[in-house]
Amino acid sequence: MNNENELKLEKLRDDMRLVTADIIKLVQERMNIASQIGNIKNNLLMKIEDISVEQEIARYVYELGTQIGLNREFIGKLLNLLFLESIRIQSTKTSKKEEKLDHMTMFLKAKQLESEGKKIIHLEVGEPDYMPPLNVKYELLKTYEKKRTHYTQTRGVPILRKLIAQERSVKEENVIITPGARFAVFSAMASTLSMGDEPIIFEPAWPAYRDCANFIGVKVKAIKTTVEQKWDPDIDQLEDLITPNTKMIVLNSPNNPTGKIIRESEIQDILKLARKNDIFVLSDEVYSMYSYVPYKSILDFAYDKSIMVSSFSKSHAMTGFRVGYAVGSKDIIDRISSVQAIAITSVAEPMQYAAIAAMNSNVTKNTTLMKKRLDFIRKELENLPCEFNNPDGGMYYFVRFNNNIDVNKIIFNLLNEGVAVAPGSGFGESYFDFIRISACQPMKLLNDGLKILSKVIDA
Repeated sequence: MNNENELKLEKLRDDMRLVTADIIKLVQERMNIASQIGNIKNNLLMKIEDISVEQEIARYVYELGTQIGLNREFIGKLLNLLFLESIRIQSTKTSKKEEKLDHMTMFLKAKQLESEGKKIIHLEVGEPDYMPPLNVKYELLKTYEKKRTHYTQTRGVPILRKLIAQERSVKEENVIITPGARFAVFSAMASTLSMGDEPIIFEPAWPAYRDCANFIGVKVKAIKTTVEQKWDPDIDQLEDLITPNTKMIVLNSPNNPTGKIIRESEIQDILKLARKNDIFVLSDEVYSMYSYVPYKSILDFAYDKSIMVSSFSKSHAMTGFRVGYAVGSKDIIDRISSVQAIAITSVAEPMQYAAIAAMNSNVTKNTTLMKKRLDFIRKELENLPCEFNNPDGGMYYFVRFNNNIDVNKIIFNLLNEGVAVAPGSGFGESYFDFIRISACQPMKLLNDGLKILSKVIDA
């Protein structure tokens, strides 16, 4: 009997080997097809990624897989791996290896010109020009004397976590201090998503969401919002995009770059879908202090799979301090803590105490100042051939120029004239005809920069 089972086992292993080899051959055939499609798309100047085509393939494969008894989530993971590889192959077929244009590219170009002696008005980066509160300065001087120069708990010093917990009406165990909001986003994704999963984002969007997702090998699905629709998210489209592999919805309110604040009713609709499908909701609320219309945090809705991230970078002008935080259930914070322990141990102790001092400072004047600057930008933009919606919050204007204006040409002409702005394409490839203008400069520089913009457009 044992001998018979051993022979049967060996036969099954042979079958497994042959079937696996057939799968590999079929995958190679699929990649060859992807390469041919890439060549045609390149000749026709078409975009590489097409969600409608992916959805059509997915519907066909899901139906077939379900008929033969395969798990839908497993099918989705395989599909997403194949889609990602197809995108990679087709991207290599692009004949024009153009440099990626985003706000950091322009910032580095501007810095290079500054190093050569050229004066630049920085309207491309979201970095407040004003200093952190004075309390921060004094606290930094004290940290050395108090020997606060050591490792801390991975989750952060208890007093800072306690202060944030009190402000956010949660328990201390629901808070972790991270090196900026970017790492909070990355560790939230890395600890909740795995290869083959899908996060859904609303574009235009801060590039870090897609960058972090791509790094950990998950397939991003993007919902395009429009200036015509006042940047409102399409809830019906969101519902259509959700699959068994959708594990996260990413929100950013106020939005970077549009300044859009998601209305309470829209958040309720999004959370209804999240609850129904057991999906994490990652809410980036870095700009929440700069809210000029009623604003609701994701934490106000008591959804146990929500993750709120924020930082001291914008609210307290502490971009270089690299202090952010995440708020979520204990289980979520435990996961994020595991990633952070592996990657960085903890946020620098002096910076955490600087953040404590910042929390004990009144920075409401920053909101007033930023709103005043945005109002000034609006008045200047009203005289230019462009479209925009007034931001509900944040520190930017996201502006689309008329069709007869070459935006890339405008961007580089502006840089030559000493003004740096952020290309819209950095926030989603559909926004190539937009630019983002930052209000993070004194009024005189904003005035000078916008006058140069007007001159370059008229040239």
